[in-house]
Amino acid sequence: MKLIAIVAGVSLWMILCAEAKAQKPPLLPEKDVAALANEVSGEAAKRDLEGIARFHRQRGSKGFHEAAELVAERLRAYGLSGVAILQFPSDGKIFYGTQRSRPAWDGESAELTEVDYIGPTPCGEEVLKKALHMMVDCANLFLWKITGYEAEPITLAEDSESAEVRGGLVDVGRGTEESDYEDKQVKGNFVLVSAQPGAAQDLAVGKYGAIGIISYAQNQKTAWWGEDQNLIRWGHLDTFSKNKTFAFMVSPKTARILQEKLARKELRLLMASVKAGQHPGNYEVVTATIPGADPKLKDEEIVFSCHLDHERPGANDNASGCAAILEVARTLAKLTSEKRLERPARTIRFVFPPEIEGTLALLNGEGAAVPITENVRDGDPRLHTLYENAFHMHGAALAKRVKAVIHMDMVGGGPETKAVFHVTSGPMSLPSFVQDVAWAFADWVNEESYKFAATGKADYPMVAPEGGKEPLRAEYSAFTMGSDHDVYQDSSFGIPAIYLNDWPDRYIHTNFDSAANIDPTKLKRAAFIGAASGYVLAKLSGGDALDLFPAMTQGRDQRRILFAKRFRQLDKEEATKLFRVTAQYDGKEALSWHEFSPSPKGVMQTPSDVQIGASNEAKTSGTSLVIYSRKKEPKGPLAVFGYNYFAERAKAAGIETPKLLSYEGLWGSGEEYAYEVLNFADGKRNAQEIRDAVSAEYGPVPVEIVVEYLKALEKIGVVAVTH
Repeated sequence: MKLIAIVAGVSLWMILCAEAKAQKPPLLPEKDVAALANEVSGEAAKRDLEGIARFHRQRGSKGFHEAAELVAERLRAYGLSGVAILQFPSDGKIFYGTQRSRPAWDGESAELTEVDYIGPTPCGEEVLKKALHMMVDCANLFLWKITGYEAEPITLAEDSESAEVRGGLVDVGRGTEESDYEDKQVKGNFVLVSAQPGAAQDLAVGKYGAIGIISYAQNQKTAWWGEDQNLIRWGHLDTFSKNKTFAFMVSPKTARILQEKLARKELRLLMASVKAGQHPGNYEVVTATIPGADPKLKDEEIVFSCHLDHERPGANDNASGCAAILEVARTLAKLTSEKRLERPARTIRFVFPPEIEGTLALLNGEGAAVPITENVRDGDPRLHTLYENAFHMHGAALAKRVKAVIHMDMVGGGPETKAVFHVTSGPMSLPSFVQDVAWAFADWVNEESYKFAATGKADYPMVAPEGGKEPLRAEYSAFTMGSDHDVYQDSSFGIPAIYLNDWPDRYIHTNFDSAANIDPTKLKRAAFIGAASGYVLAKLSGGDALDLFPAMTQGRDQRRILFAKRFRQLDKEEATKLFRVTAQYDGKEALSWHEFSPSPKGVMQTPSDVQIGASNEAKTSGTSLVIYSRKKEPKGPLAVFGYNYFAERAKAAGIETPKLLSYEGLWGSGEEYAYEVLNFADGKRNAQEIRDAVSAEYGPVPVEIVVEYLKALEKIGVVAVTH
C-alpha cells in the first residue's frame, strides 16, 4: 500500500506551524476578522430569535409558514438576493429520496380536563356531557384543567387527530409491551404511559382500544435527566400509523399527581377536546443568496443551513441556529456591500428548511419546488427575479453546486442550559478539511474569550453588551449524528459539513427551551465562527492552499488525541489495525482541499489506491471479500425523520432486523454504524475493509454483523455486489 507523499518536506511544515503561532487571528487578514467581529451582533441575533420562537413551527403548519415569512422578511431587509420560500408538496405519498413525505400537520385547540366531585352531586349524565364543553356549572362538580394547547402547544403531541371523548385513566407503565396491559381495563379509557406516545399507540389504541394517550416521557438522558419534574417534553405520534389518535404530554409532576389519585381511587373522569390533524401540504424552505463575484466560481456555493421547525418555543433548538445564520447573512451582506469585505468568489446561500425532511426535499426535489413570497399577490416587480432564481437553483442541480455546508443546530445556550459548544468533525467516510477551518476560528475564540474572562483584557473578547462574559470553551468533537448535516454528508450527496452545536442541553425538546435561556454572547461567537469559516471557504482558491496547512495540522492533532484516547481501550492487534485506518483518513483529509482548487504544482500528489479501511493484513475470506457498491437511487440516509426507509422495505421483504441496528459499540450505536457502513460501500471496499473503517470510527464490530447488514441492503435494492 502506498503512503501519501508530502513533497514539501518537514521544513515547510515547521515554517508553516511557526507562522500559525504568530498569526493573529487565523486564516484571514486581521482587518477582515476585525470587521466581522465588530459587526456581528448577539443582540440582533437574539431579537430575531425571539421573533421566531413565538411560533409553533411544526412541518407544513400555519406556524411554520408564519416563521418562514418572518425569516424571508428579515433576509429582504438585510439586502440579500433571490429571497424566496420554496414549496415541496408533502402528502404522505411523494418520496424525496429516502424520505417519504409526511403530510402537513396543524393543531388548532386542545384541552385535557379532570372532572371530580367535591361531595354529593345532583348532576346526571346530561350535565356531565355539557361539562365536557364547559357550558354549565354544577353543584359540587370540580373541573381541573390539566393542560391546554393555547397556553402551551407543546402539550399536544405532533400528529394528534381531532376528538371529543371522556373516560377513565389506566396507568400502563411504559406502554410498549403487551405485558404492560395484562389484567387492565384499557378499552374506552385513557392510558398513562412513560414512553413516547408513538411507541405505545399501536398497542394502546390499535389492540387494546384506548381512547387516547397521556404521556410523561422524559427528556434525553444527561446528567440532569429527571431532575426537573416540571419539564414537559415534546411528543409525537407515528405519522403513518393506521391507529390514528391523540396524545397529551404532561410533566412527571403532573403524572405523579394523577397516579396518586388513581391509587386513592379519587380520579373519576377525564375529558379531552382536540381539534387537530394531518392534511396535504408543503415542505417550505426559505432561501436567499449573496452572489459570488468570480465568473468562474460563482456557480459554486457555500451553504449556511439550520432547521426552522420545532415546537414553541424551541429557542435553542433551533431558533438559535436560524437566528445565528440570519446574523451571518446580515453581517456578510452589509460588509460586502460597503466594501469593507471583498465580495467572495463563490455564492453564499442560506437555507431554512424543516429538519432533515426539508433538506432531503431540497436536495432531491429538482423541478418540484414552487417559489412563493408575500409579494405575489401585490405584483411586486421583484417577483420575476425571485421565480427565476428559484427555478435556476433547481434546474442546475443544487446538490452538485454546493462545495461545503455550515450547519448550525443549537448554538445559543446560556449557562442555565448547561450547554457545551462543539465543532463536530465529519464522518470518516468523507474526509474533509472544512471542519479544520471552523476549529481554527473556534480555538482562537476560546483563547481570546478566556483571556478576557481571566484578565479583563483581550484584543477580541467577543462579548455582547447584553450577554455573558464567560469563556467559550468550544470542544472539537468526533462525528455525531442527529441533524441535517447527516443528509449533506451522506454518500449519495457527499457534501462536507461544518456542524456547530450545543450538547448537552438540559432543556432540549421541552417547554423550558425558551428565549430567556439564550445568551447573546454565545450567539455572537457562533455567528462569528460560522461567518469567518464560510467566508474563507467562499474565497478559497489555489493560491490560498498553503495558508490552510496550519489549520489542517491543528485539526489533525485534535483527531489524533481523540483516537489515542479511544484506542487505549483496545488490544494491541486491533489498535494497530485501526490506527492504519485513521492514518489513511489523515492522508485523504490533507488532500481534500483539491475539491476547491487544483493542487499547486509540486506540493502534493494523490495516490490512486489510498482508501480508508484498506488493510493488507486483514484476515479476509468468503463473504468478507465481497465488494459492495451503493446504487445511485434512492438518495439520503435510510433512517430519516418520522420514516424508516430500511425498516419498511425489510419488513416487506421478510428480512429479520439485522443485529447491526441494535449493536452498541465502544463509541457508537447501531444507527451510526449503519449510516457509515452504507457510506463506505463505494464499489472499492470489501466487507472486511468496511468493517475496519466503521470499527475505527465507532469501536470494533464483528465482520459477520456488517456482512449481514450489507446483505440486507442488497435484498432491498440499496446496494449491489460489485465483485
